[in-house]
Amino acid sequence: MSAAAWTREWPYAPHHLTTPAGRIHYVDEGHGGAPMLCVHGNPTWSFYWRRLIQSFSGSRRVVALDHVGCGLSDKPQDWSYRLADHVENVVRLVEHLDLRDITLVVHDWGGAIGLGMATRLPDRIGRIVVLNTAAFPFDRIPARIAVCRVPGLGALLVRGLNGFARAAVFMATEKGLSPDAAAGLVAPYHSWNDRIATLRFVEDIPMDSGHASWPELQRIADGLSLLKTRPMLIIWGEEDWCFTPAFREEWQRRFPDAEVHPLNGVGHYVMEDAADEVIRLLHPFLASEAPR
Repeated sequence: MSAAAWTREWPYAPHHLTTPAGRIHYVDEGHGGAPMLCVHGNPTWSFYWRRLIQSFSGSRRVVALDHVGCGLSDKPQDWSYRLADHVENVVRLVEHLDLRDITLVVHDWGGAIGLGMATRLPDRIGRIVVLNTAAFPFDRIPARIAVCRVPGLGALLVRGLNGFARAAVFMATEKGLSPDAAAGLVAPYHSWNDRIATLRFVEDIPMDSGHASWPELQRIADGLSLLKTRPMLIIWGEEDWCFTPAFREEWQRRFPDAEVHPLNGVGHYVMEDAADEVIRLLHPFLASEAPR
């Protein structure tokens, strides 16, 4: 698949913010209305949000970043790649762009990272949209992800063979991807060096209190109470083998007033399997009056 094929779906001008870790790439499209900030997970990048950018940038500002090591951002080989440092980068971006009354849209690792920012800057958050993610400790990890954490073997699979990003093209969707979508999702990960964040994210999953990122994840989980008055929309791919419906149920326990839409026949890549449905549900959610 040539680069020109997938870039037909990605006509957006690049923007960059320089941080101590390197340059963060982000898309900043549209104007007017409360801004929408889209925070991706692993192994995706801002390309994952292309349908939201296309659909909503005509009426509001839509910002979608690439985490350090991901997408079109710099990929330093000696950075920490810890949860707290990813959170700090999103805080920097929000403050740099002076985003306020944010509609925060999160998926996968974007949940912990985006809500990590939100719990530090709660007064800047207007609404929250949750797609198959977590921002709290959980005691389950799928075997196919756990194997990527095995020292040596994980590096070979993830960085050497690009097994994580390429496997996700098939494993994270129930309906299949178009060739352009599949090519776009893996496009930034050409080499061993390019795939560093893909592995580091897997290694940084804190499964117990001894893990270096456990304190930050616990801080985020404890801080979710600061956001309880914010309207929340939960849209969940019910066939996700990683973020199973058990995670959705935990979100519902923590945010009992949330609007919830389980989507049957939809996998982990919700925006690939069900973009039209997500967009349809977002319109009334964004138009409703937000109590504060």
